Amino acid sequence: MLQAIERYMKQAIVDRIPAVSSAALVSSLHLTKNSLEVVKRWVNEAQEAMNMDSVMVQYHALGLSYYLRKSDRLAVTKLVTKLTATGLKSPYAVCMLIRITCRLMEDEEAGADSPHFDFIQSCLRHKNEMVIYEAAHAIVNMKRITSRELAPAISVLQLFCSSPKPTLRFAAVRTLNNVAITHPAAVTACNMDLENLITESNRSIATLAITTLLKTGSESSVDRLMKQIASFMSEISDEFKIVVVQAVRSLCHKFPRKHSVMMNFLSSMLRDEGGFEYKRAIVDTVISIIEDNPDAKEAGLAHLCEFIEDCEHTSLAVKIQHLLGREGPKTQHPSKYIRFIYNRVILEDAPVRAAAVSSLGKFGAHATEMLPNILVLLRRCLLDSDDEVRDRATYYIKILEQNSKALSSQYILNSLQVSIVGLEKSLHQYTLEPSSIPFDMKSVPVTIQPITAEEQRPLGQVGGAGTEQVSYSKPKEKTITDDFREKLEAIEEFKQFGPLFKASDPVQLTESETEYVVECVKNIYEEYLILQYRCTNTLDDQILEDVTVHVENSDDYDVVTQVACPVLKLNDPHYAYTCVKLKEDPLAVTGVFNNTLKFRVKDCDQTTGEADDEGYNDEYVLEDVELTVADHIQKVNKANFGAAWEEVGPENELVNTYSLSSMKSLEDAVKNIIQFMGMEPCDMSDRIPVGKKSHTLLLAGRYRGGHDVLVQAKLALGGEGVTMNLSVRSSDPYLSEVITSAVG
Repeated sequence: MLQAIERYMKQAIVDRIPAVSSAALVSSLHLTKNSLEVVKRWVNEAQEAMNMDSVMVQYHALGLSYYLRKSDRLAVTKLVTKLTATGLKSPYAVCMLIRITCRLMEDEEAGADSPHFDFIQSCLRHKNEMVIYEAAHAIVNMKRITSRELAPAISVLQLFCSSPKPTLRFAAVRTLNNVAITHPAAVTACNMDLENLITESNRSIATLAITTLLKTGSESSVDRLMKQIASFMSEISDEFKIVVVQAVRSLCHKFPRKHSVMMNFLSSMLRDEGGFEYKRAIVDTVISIIEDNPDAKEAGLAHLCEFIEDCEHTSLAVKIQHLLGREGPKTQHPSKYIRFIYNRVILEDAPVRAAAVSSLGKFGAHATEMLPNILVLLRRCLLDSDDEVRDRATYYIKILEQNSKALSSQYILNSLQVSIVGLEKSLHQYTLEPSSIPFDMKSVPVTIQPITAEEQRPLGQVGGAGTEQVSYSKPKEKTITDDFREKLEAIEEFKQFGPLFKASDPVQLTESETEYVVECVKNIYEEYLILQYRCTNTLDDQILEDVTVHVENSDDYDVVTQVACPVLKLNDPHYAYTCVKLKEDPLAVTGVFNNTLKFRVKDCDQTTGEADDEGYNDEYVLEDVELTVADHIQKVNKANFGAAWEEVGPENELVNTYSLSSMKSLEDAVKNIIQFMGMEPCDMSDRIPVGKKSHTLLLAGRYRGGHDVLVQAKLALGGEGVTMNLSVRSSDPYLSEVITSAVG
C-alpha cells in the first residue's frame, strides 16, 4: 500500500507550499514506525527540504533526516558536521541540532576541545533568544565541563535574569538553580541579579531565585532568606514547594549548625496543606537531616511524631513508624515516643497498625527497662481485627518473653540477612533433592545482583528542556556481570561445588586496545575459587582455538580443573575457566595468581572468515589476579550494630592498633578501610561529621562458610596521618585473626 503512494509522498516533501511539505515530513516520521525501510528511501527528499526557506519545513526535515540516521553514528556525525558548517535559518532546527550535537558528544565522550562544542558555544551569540538559551542550557548540563568553560553560558543566563520577558527570567533562574547543585561557585557571580528577583511578582521566579541563593549564599544569609521565602510559601504550587524543600536539604548538608532553623521551617511546612509528593519530600528531608546530623535527631523525631498524629498518607506513616523503631530506642528518653506509636495501633488502618507493632517490638528488644510495659501493649494487639497485626504481635511477644539479647538481636533488631530471591531459589532446590540434612540458612547468598537493562535516554534530557525526545535506538541488553553469572551456572563441572558465595567485579587483565582483551571474575565457593575469564579476539585475520588460561602461583594453591574455550572469532567473546582449591589452613586466604593465555592460532581469510587447516601454538601473558580478604566477605547491613556486637560476644575478639601514615584525612581512611575489608558500613558510620578529628567506623560482613564478622575501627587524625584502633569480633576463632593479620 505504501509503495503505491511513495511517489506522491516524495513530491509532497519537496513541495513549494510549506504547509504541504511540513505535513508530508511529519507523516513520514509517523510512517517509520511500521515501514522504516520504505521511508529510508526518501532521505534525499528530506535533505532537499532542509534547504527551503520555511522555518517549520527545515525543522521537520531535520527531524526526519536525523531519525532515519540515528542508528548509524557515522551518518549522524556527517549530518552534524555538514549542518554546523553551512548553518540553518530556522531557530527551531538550530535548537534540535544543538540537542543532536550534545547527544553525539556524550556518546563520543568528547569535551570542550571538540569542534562540536565550538558550534554550541557559537550559538550563544545567535540573534534568536530561544537558540541562545538552548545553547546555554546544553553547556551547563554537559558532564565533562569545567567552571572556565561554563562561564560564557552563565553570563548569558545572568543577562536573561534582567530580561523584561518573564519567560526568559524564569528559564534563566531555573537553569541557574540546577547548575548551583554541581557548580555553586560559578553561579555566585549572579547573586546580585538573583537578589533583585526575590521581590518578583511572579512567585515561581522568586522561589527559584531564593532557593538558588540558598545553595550559593553564605551561612550568615540563611536566616534572612528563610524569612523571605516563608512569607509567600502559601502562594506557590506544590511543585515549587518541593524545589524549596530540596534547597533546604542541600543547605543542611552545607551548614549543619543551622539545623534548628531548618527543622522549624520544615515542621511549619508539614503542618500546611499539601499533596503527597510535597509531604513525602519534607519527610525525606527531615529523615536525611536526622541521619546526617546527630544533634538534630531529637528535634526531627519530635516533629515527625507530631506529623503522624494527623497524617493522611499511609505510606508516610509507615515510613515514620519504622524510623521511630530504629532511632527512637537510641535517644536519651525513648519512653516519650511510645505514646505516639501506640496511638497508631488504636486510630490507624491495618498497614500503619502493623508498622506500629514492629516499632514497639524494637523498643522492647532495645530498652529492657520498658519491656514489661511493651509486653502489655503488645498483648492488647492480639485482639486486633487484622491477621498481620496479630501475627506480628504474637511473634514479638514470644521472642521478648525469652528475655534473651541474642534472640532479640537476631530476630528483631537485625532483619533477615539473606537475599529473598536467593532464599526462594535455595528452598526450591532443596525440595527437588530430598535429603535428611536440615536446610542451612548459611547456604543462602546474602545478595543477588538484579538483571538490569540499558534503556534509551531521551535527547531532550541531555541537551534541552523541551519535550521533544530524539535518541539513538539501543536494544535492551543484560550487563556483563549478568553474562558472567549465567555462563558460570551453565558449566556442569562446577555444580558439585555447592552454591556460589560471592562473585567479584570484572577485572581487566589486558589493555582495551590490545589484540586480545581478557577480563576476569573471581567466583568464591565454600572450598573452591573459580577464575572466570572473558576472552575477546580483536584480530580479523586470526581465529583462536582451544583457548585456556594457565595459572601459576607462589602460594601453593592447587589447580583442580580447567575448562577451555573451543574457539574465539573476531569480536565474539567466550569464556575460559580455571578452578583452584582453597587451602584448608583457615589463616591462608590471600594469594597472587600469574595468568598466561594459551591457544592455537589459525590464520583466516578476512573476507570469507574461513580458517586454514594448519595452525601453531602461541601464548600471551596477562596481568596477575590477586585474591584478597575482601573476596571472602559479603556485605551485611546490621540495622542495630550495638545489639549485633553484643550478640557475637567477646570470646573471639582481637584488638590491635595501626598507624595509617599514608592517609591524610579521616575520609580517605574510611573509604580505604571499607574497600579493603569488603564489609558494609553500619549506623551511617561511613559519614564523618564536619570538623571532627576522631571517628568510629562500624563494619559488618559474612565470611565464607556463613560466619559473621563485625569490626569497630576507632580512627584519630594526627600529625603523622591516621591512627586506627581495630576491634574485630566473629563467630569463628580464626576469622578475627584473618582480619587483623591482613590489615597488619
